[in-house]
Amino acid sequence: MPIPPPPPPPPPPEPPQLHGVVIITLPPPDQPSKGKTITAFTYTDEPGAGAPALPPHRGPPMATAGREARRSRRAVSRRAGAMVLVLGALALAAYYSFYSDVAVQFLGMEEEEAQKERNETKSFLFQLYPKAHQGRALREFGDIKLAAKRVDDGGGRKVTKKLDVKGATSAGTNSTVLLPIKGNVFPDGQYYTSIFVGNPPRPYFLDVDTGSDLTWIQCDAPCTNCAQGPHPLYKPAKEKIVPPRDLLCQELQGDQNYCETCKQCDYEIEYADRSSSMGVLAKDDMHLIATNGGKEKLDFVFGCAYDQQGQLLSSPAKTDGILGLSSAAISLPSQLASKGIISNIFGHCITRETNGGGYMFLGDDYVPRWGMTWAPIRGGPDNLYHTEAQKVNYGDQELSMHGHAGNSVQVIFDSGSSYTYLPEEMYKNLIDAIKDDSPNFVQDSSDTTLPLCWKADFSVRSFFKPLNLHFGRRWFVVPKTFTIVPDDYLIISEKGNVCLGLLNGTEINHGSTIIVGDVSLRGKLVVHDNERRQIGWANSECTKAQSQKGFPFFL
Repeated sequence: MPIPPPPPPPPPPEPPQLHGVVIITLPPPDQPSKGKTITAFTYTDEPGAGAPALPPHRGPPMATAGREARRSRRAVSRRAGAMVLVLGALALAAYYSFYSDVAVQFLGMEEEEAQKERNETKSFLFQLYPKAHQGRALREFGDIKLAAKRVDDGGGRKVTKKLDVKGATSAGTNSTVLLPIKGNVFPDGQYYTSIFVGNPPRPYFLDVDTGSDLTWIQCDAPCTNCAQGPHPLYKPAKEKIVPPRDLLCQELQGDQNYCETCKQCDYEIEYADRSSSMGVLAKDDMHLIATNGGKEKLDFVFGCAYDQQGQLLSSPAKTDGILGLSSAAISLPSQLASKGIISNIFGHCITRETNGGGYMFLGDDYVPRWGMTWAPIRGGPDNLYHTEAQKVNYGDQELSMHGHAGNSVQVIFDSGSSYTYLPEEMYKNLIDAIKDDSPNFVQDSSDTTLPLCWKADFSVRSFFKPLNLHFGRRWFVVPKTFTIVPDDYLIISEKGNVCLGLLNGTEINHGSTIIVGDVSLRGKLVVHDNERRQIGWANSECTKAQSQKGFPFFL
């Protein structure tokens, strides 16, 4: 009987198929701030651990089969790993493509919607300008505009003043804007920007000050004590005076000065350098140039300042007032954010160039998406930008402070201060460290530019070390450090001497706090994020602001 041929071998099993999925979840249209989420993963149809890929066998023939199966799984694993990398790259590219106008059109949005997205204004850009040289009297311990206290008129100095206001103008509307900054630390001592207020719009130069709540402009109401500024005094119309019942007036005055029968909101602010400004609140149109070139205007509440004292009265002045940038509700960023114009985020970048200058932005379009070092903003009795350094080093030497747990110290970032101030004990330890490192330094006591100036008969600057403020670590590994290199705390005086731009904080009644001023903010992009309550910085040449809205597809 013929033996039938053996049945044909079963076909080899299909190789496991690799599948990949990328899920991109967009935020709700009415809540774009919630951001996007991206998930990428792969899987195969290879049987799992609960279902063996081959039936169990015994004996040597299966050893070869086992090796082949393992090789097959390794090959699949390598392909899976490669696919994960490809999908990850595609996911990253897809993420950034959502920020570009080209990708918006590529995804099928109507041209009208894409145009609307391009025209939407979220940030305003300001140029920084230097103030003209104002002499030794204005800079004995640096030009400080850190608001120290708000003066109460209860039982003390009476701040109510009858205003001589005439005329009327129309109310303003909400808006968006784009502007610039200029200035230098020495010899000018401050940085300022230009804003336009009123109808018709008139220019005013204002000191950029993150240490002040209130923006104010010298005012003819009439003026009692005003410096001779670069522009004519602002003259308010009667309809522009803010009444005491206004919420911003109550926020500024607190519960101290509310007056039911008063017709105006009076204020008096005293600064850390013992200068002061008195006036009334006004509301007028602020005119801004948007990032897309469009002109906008908005109602803006500011101080109409008719009585200045101290350094604010020095003439001729190169500014007309102060631009308040603290986290208070009455500050410019907070007012813009409350109207939904910007996120309550702003930043500034001051160049190290001799002629000074830089830029400032309002909104989050110019905040880098990477490369920033962030530290949390600590709460306090004021609206200043407090954070906490765990320790401070001059080179390798720690500048300790007795009586402080863990040597931690409060730090305030203040663009209204020309120089950087240290707690008294830390300042003395720093001077001792400098003298120990360089015993041959010859101090020139005839140079009154700053308290400590050395003759520069040789390369004195090369003997100084960086000052490092340590704010802990990111992910427990990467140090968060604000580094002040010697060029960011040394000043060359008019006599050619090298002067120390780090000063004793007790001179301005801040004996236990570090105040980081303009001299140490140069060459850094500094971002104040009032929404996430954090402050960040990154090294920058500060020559041109780079919008972070659009990115090349393959970044």
